[in-house]
Amino acid sequence: MNELDAAGRDLLFHNARTQNGFLDKPVAEEKLRELYGLMRMAPTSANCNPVRLVFLTTPEAKARLEPCLMPGNVEKTRNAPVTAVIGHDLEFYEHLPRLFPHNDMRPLFKKNEQFANITAFRNGSLQGAYFIVAARAVGLDCGPMSGFDNGAVDKEFFAGTHIKSNFLCNLGYGDPTKLFDRSPRFEFDEICQIL
Repeated sequence: MNELDAAGRDLLFHNARTQNGFLDKPVAEEKLRELYGLMRMAPTSANCNPVRLVFLTTPEAKARLEPCLMPGNVEKTRNAPVTAVIGHDLEFYEHLPRLFPHNDMRPLFKKNEQFANITAFRNGSLQGAYFIVAARAVGLDCGPMSGFDNGAVDKEFFAGTHIKSNFLCNLGYGDPTKLFDRSPRFEFDEICQIL
């Protein structure tokens, strides 16, 4: 496997920042489809792909989300061109005959709800991280966030389904005047072990 060059690493990690504000520039639907096209290729256990995405692109859609947000997240979400609700399907296993045709793994999850829920959350979270990397790869800036009422979001956007929200991510073209200074990170020797 080849390595990304320095410019690619900078694009995805070193120069990419969590955005708190966005330029008044729309994000085309084709860009969201391109993002998903990359994200969907990243691995999940047994190719379970539990992530479910809702892209909020209109003022009306954002208005539905606003009552679910903590006050500090309202304005930046309102002004972002797109807000993605990243969720995960607790009954992802119903799709395994298509996604993992090698072996029927549905009984493993159907018989153990706790295991199914943990698998959905873990792999949906992985896919949420891939979502951020894919967004950066297609030239979008991201503002991932917690700070909302999951139950209210689930009721508003996932009612009548087995989908639960995980986190939100504002998308667009970042406004550099709204960035905070980069926060510190741990050094390798502070938190890593090689055994």
